[in-house]
Amino acid sequence: MSKIQAIRGMRTILPEEAPVWQWLESKVRSITWRYGYQEIRLPILEPVSLFERAIGESTDIVSKEMYNFLDKSGEHITLRPEGTSGCVRTIIENNMCYNNTQRLWYLGPMFRYERPQKGRLRQFTQFGVETFGMPGADIDAELIYMANDIFKALKVERYVRLEINSLGTLSERHEHRHQLVSYFEQHRNLLDEDSLLRLQSNPLRILDSKNPDMQSMIEGAPKLLDYLGSESHQHFDELCRLLDSAGIRYTINPRLVRGLDYYTRTVFEWITDELGSQGTICGGGRYDGLVELFSHKTLPASGFAIGIERLLLLLETVGVKGNISNHPDVVVTCEDPGQNIDALLLADQLRRHLPEFKVLSDFTGARIKRQHSNALKTGCRYIVTLNADSRTGLWDLKANLQETMRPDDIWKKLANRSVKTTAD
Repeated sequence: MSKIQAIRGMRTILPEEAPVWQWLESKVRSITWRYGYQEIRLPILEPVSLFERAIGESTDIVSKEMYNFLDKSGEHITLRPEGTSGCVRTIIENNMCYNNTQRLWYLGPMFRYERPQKGRLRQFTQFGVETFGMPGADIDAELIYMANDIFKALKVERYVRLEINSLGTLSERHEHRHQLVSYFEQHRNLLDEDSLLRLQSNPLRILDSKNPDMQSMIEGAPKLLDYLGSESHQHFDELCRLLDSAGIRYTINPRLVRGLDYYTRTVFEWITDELGSQGTICGGGRYDGLVELFSHKTLPASGFAIGIERLLLLLETVGVKGNISNHPDVVVTCEDPGQNIDALLLADQLRRHLPEFKVLSDFTGARIKRQHSNALKTGCRYIVTLNADSRTGLWDLKANLQETMRPDDIWKKLANRSVKTTAD
């Protein structure tokens, strides 16, 4: 028989890995709550046309990376490659911004058919934040404040740096694009194959090339900041002032363009040098024209997304560990297999009276010595044993003390002993 394996680039989160995921997610949820943002849960399947219109048919995501198929009704659908487009669809479909603003966040899997490597998977988890109805640099700054708070909460702020840029308005970008294409045409012999393909479809992405042979040529390319009008300059200057006021350090990177067509004005990335080529941890910015592509109504919008797997990889690489435990606090055992029902009821009693304790029952039917050996391997603090004489033994492993008492007294004894089982 052929070996059954996970699909390439899609991995299972194992039980021993789950606690750090839960710890990270709890930190992120706590910060979004403090900022007053509301959770939205988006469908995993969306129409292909949603991303063709929003992201752009010429982008790598749409042209190469989406998981597309026809469903049984013949509708052309796809596994979502990112969350912003689905969020915009939801806003329009439910008329959520009629005389109202929205601050939303989501967390879940995204899918792109890429070459799997460390920090880059075909199914990856993304935390995203989207705001609607607020045109100023102040909401852009708030998003950066939030991302900064997340990195502080995870104790990785010194391992990441912030880069910002402005892409201006659509008309300003068109003028810059014209000059950019002209410049790259003059240096066509220096462009690699990928850049030649992007020359007409998405020349801004050439600026983001990591090809070392092209870097000096790219440095001389026309800079978008030089083509900004007064309003775009004012917006960007205000953003810089707000970041300076909060003491958030940043670098203005005129080559920062992001990978999606819908961005306007503010763009930003948090980057680390700890993960090699997969150094972008968080990316975002403003996309004021995106809603108009679907509803012909102007609605300012901005947001950011963090790749959870890449952030976890950073935590692992730099050795940051939360106060995370996956161990049970109490393991309930019994000398006689015929006492399983009594052991089950005792464990239930402990959970009801001691809700902060994690209680695990041993149903293996093994000899008591083996049960105790198994309990020790779990890393628990206490072992409770129903003896054959109906008395109950309590073994405090940390203090190495053993006591015998009535079953009903166990929870009272443990109630005076605090056990911390969750992440701080």
